[in-house]
Amino acid sequence: MDYKKDTKEKWGNTKAYKEFEEKTKDYSEKEFDSITDGLTSIFCEFTECMESGEAPFSPSAQSLVEKLRDYITDNFYTCTDEILSSLGKLYVSDGRFKNNIDKGGYGTAEFASEAISFYCEK
Repeated sequence: MDYKKDTKEKWGNTKAYKEFEEKTKDYSEKEFDSITDGLTSIFCEFTECMESGEAPFSPSAQSLVEKLRDYITDNFYTCTDEILSSLGKLYVSDGRFKNNIDKGGYGTAEFASEAISFYCEK
């Protein structure tokens, strides 16, 4: 999957993308892979939350949304409510994202998307 090319085409002229380029320009490939693994780890936590019977609006799920948002902000760009909401929708509308997120457990993308939607509506 060529996220990098698609991302630049869709959002290359945005403030968030410019911040992403600035923040990640000195990351080595190994560092970038490690940070990406960190995102995967957070989605694995969403899977565990979902499989334990929690609802997307539960405190545990909402805490994971906050963790995801902070992780994105710390490592890529400022993750505003608007961006977070868009990401949540992208996780289920783009099959590449959905399939990748669901590798940890089927339904994780939908669960995370619903949790993000609830979080952003608060």
